[in-house]
Order: sequence, then C-alpha cells, then structure tokens
Amino acid sequence: MNKPFVTTSSSGVSSPSRTVTIVQASLHKRYRAEKRFRLLGLSAVICGLAFLAFMFVDIISKGYTAFLQTMVLVDIDVDPGEVHVGNLDQADYQGLVKKSLEKLFPEVTGRQEKRELYALVSSGAGTVVRQRVLEDTSMIGKTIALWVPANDDVDMVVKGHVERNLPESERRLGDRTLGWIEALESQGRITTRWNKTFFKSGDSREPELAGILGATAGSFYTILVTLVLSFPIGVAAALYLEEFAPKNRWTDLIEVNINNLAAVPSIVFGLLGLAVFLSFFGLPRSSPLVGGLVLTLMTLPTIIIAGRASLQAVPPSIRDAALSVGASRMQAVFHHVLPLALPGMLTGTIIGMGRALGETAPLLMVGMVAFIVDIPRGFTDPATVLPVQIYLWADSAERAFVEKTSAAILVLLAFLIAMNAAAVYLRNRFERRW
Repeated sequence: MNKPFVTTSSSGVSSPSRTVTIVQASLHKRYRAEKRFRLLGLSAVICGLAFLAFMFVDIISKGYTAFLQTMVLVDIDVDPGEVHVGNLDQADYQGLVKKSLEKLFPEVTGRQEKRELYALVSSGAGTVVRQRVLEDTSMIGKTIALWVPANDDVDMVVKGHVERNLPESERRLGDRTLGWIEALESQGRITTRWNKTFFKSGDSREPELAGILGATAGSFYTILVTLVLSFPIGVAAALYLEEFAPKNRWTDLIEVNINNLAAVPSIVFGLLGLAVFLSFFGLPRSSPLVGGLVLTLMTLPTIIIAGRASLQAVPPSIRDAALSVGASRMQAVFHHVLPLALPGMLTGTIIGMGRALGETAPLLMVGMVAFIVDIPRGFTDPATVLPVQIYLWADSAERAFVEKTSAAILVLLAFLIAMNAAAVYLRNRFERRW
C-alpha cells in the first residue's frame, strides 16, 4: 500500500511535505494567471470585433443612401420647332426641362429666381430627355411626363442629410428653394428610386451623375493583367525553387530577397513602374496594362511564398512513390505533386489578387489618379480603379460625395469579401489532410 510522502522535522516529528504545499499554492496562482490571460485574450477579440463593427456601421450609415437617387417628375413639352428629325443630337433638351419647371412655378419671373429654380434638377436631366426622344421619336410634338435626376443639394435635403429647420445661412439651399421642394413633394413629383446611375456611369464632376462603372472596368482589366502574368510566373518560380533548384548560396540569396520583397512598401513598386514601364518602355500612362504590370511585381512574392508552402505540404512519400514506379522527376512533380499543391497555390493567388485589388499607392505613381469620365474599353485605354476612385471622391468638397465614397467602399469590400470567401472555399474543398 502506498504511503503519503512525508518529511521529518528537526524534532523528529513527521509532517506533510512542504513541496506538496508549495506546488498546490503555485497551481492556484497559475490557474488564476491562465484565467486572466484568457480574459485578456477574449477582451482583445471583443475589442477588435467592436472596432470592426463600428467601422462597418459608420460606412453603411453614410453610404447606403447612395444606392438611392432623388428624382423629379416634370412634364416635358417636346416642341417640334426645337426638336425635329434633323437636329435630334443638337437640340436643347436642357432648355425643355427648364421650360417645364417654369410651367410648374409660373410665379417665378426674376433672373436670379429662375437660376435657383433650374438648379432643382441635375445638369444631366437634358440627357435623360434626349435618350427618351432618341428611343421613341414619336414623342416629338407631345407632352411627356418624365422622371429626371434632382440636383445633389436637393438630393441631400430629401434624403435627410441636411436639416431643413437650420438657419438659412447654414444651408446651401435657401428658404425659397426649400419651399419649391416641399411643393413638389406635396404634388408627388419627388421620389427616391434605386440609383442605376451609380452602377452604369463613369466619374463626373456632378455627384448625382457620378458612378463606379469606369472604375470597376479599370479594376477588372488591371486585375486580369495581374492574374494572367503573376499566377503562371509565380507557380513556375515556386516549382523551380522548391523542386529543381540546387541548394546553394545563390538560391538562398534568392529566397531571402523574395521574402524581403513581400514586405516592401507598395509605393516602391509604383516608383519602379514609373521608371521602367513609363519612362523606359514608353507604355501608355494611366492604362490598366501598366497598372497590372506594377501589381504583378507586387503580388509575385506573395504567390511564390504561398506556392512553396503548398509544395512543402505535400508528403515526400508522394514523390518517392512516383519515382519508384519509373516516373521522371518532371513527371513526378507535374503529375502528382503539383495537382495536390494547386489548391493552396490558388488560395495564395486569390489572397494576392485581393491585396492588389485594394492597392492605391502604386497606381497613383503610374497616373491612374486622373479624372476619367469615359468607360475603358481595353487594356491601353485611360482608366482608374475603385480604390483610386474612392480616394478622389473622399477629397471632394461636396456633401453628396461623402455618401458616394462610403458606397464605393461597400462595393470594394464586397469584392474583397467575395475573393476571400472563394479562397476559403477552395482551401476547404480541395485541401488534403495527411
């Protein structure tokens, strides 16, 4: 039978071991320390999630209204004396909109009052009338009811971003204009609709006409160039360094430099692109081609590192089994190792593309910060990208561009979340557990 461990004191009397007492006391301290550490870790996670939630709430609260657009109903008299088959493209459609506003408020006679009245609708209202007439020329000589976009200041008032009870000196719109807005609202001539312009138009100096289609197309072309170049080059480099390159000081130097390049600030790659692609090779400035080349240089280290990690995760027994049945080194790598490592490589590539999609600094250096109105149709057309578009809108003074900025951030975050979700799906779907 086991006896409890005891010690004998100097007086010869047995007593419980001091060691056991000390250990038990230290256990309580260690348990308390572990509990404090767990609470600190949980607090850090909660704090991080709280900041993230605050950021999302702030962006959504400022940007969700950009997906709505204030419209004004006007009765357009398509006068055949001003609009006829011979001048459909040159007719003064904005003038027709102004006349319809004058009919709604016949008491407005002064020049300054008329100028304020015309400012109720956007400068692009005439374009809406023009498109409608071009679609159906039978409207010439008739009076048509047409919804046209409101001015950005009117839009802010209707959406509640500007308090109507503020003193007139603190508002961009005067009391007279507010009275016209309230009169139109009472007649049911003002409403908010889904903002198609935000998704179908390029950039504009007028907030109510500005959209993200041009920036989205530029991002698409730029990321496509980046993907086409960086994925095959990155995979080939990872395969060579991991499977075929001799282990010597030169390959060690290359590996160290690849790891260092992954931590280089992105603006350095922009300076490199400015010096090489624009100044030396003379490629077109502000084009997705140059932007894609710069982002390729930036994402290559990430793809190579992820590719090598995926190759290292494949068990050596796969290689040995292939070689033992007579396969060459090339066959073993391309027929057995690479298919097993490809899901991890794709995951690393998607993460690299997500980082490239959110980059701004290197693209500013190659001229993609220019004000581009037209939608790019190819890889060499002038273009901008979503992060740069957000940067340009955030620097604008108009209040309406604040919601445009937040809405564009939401669209960019949606793309990034989708790309990261695709990476997680590929990893979980094709990853092999060894």
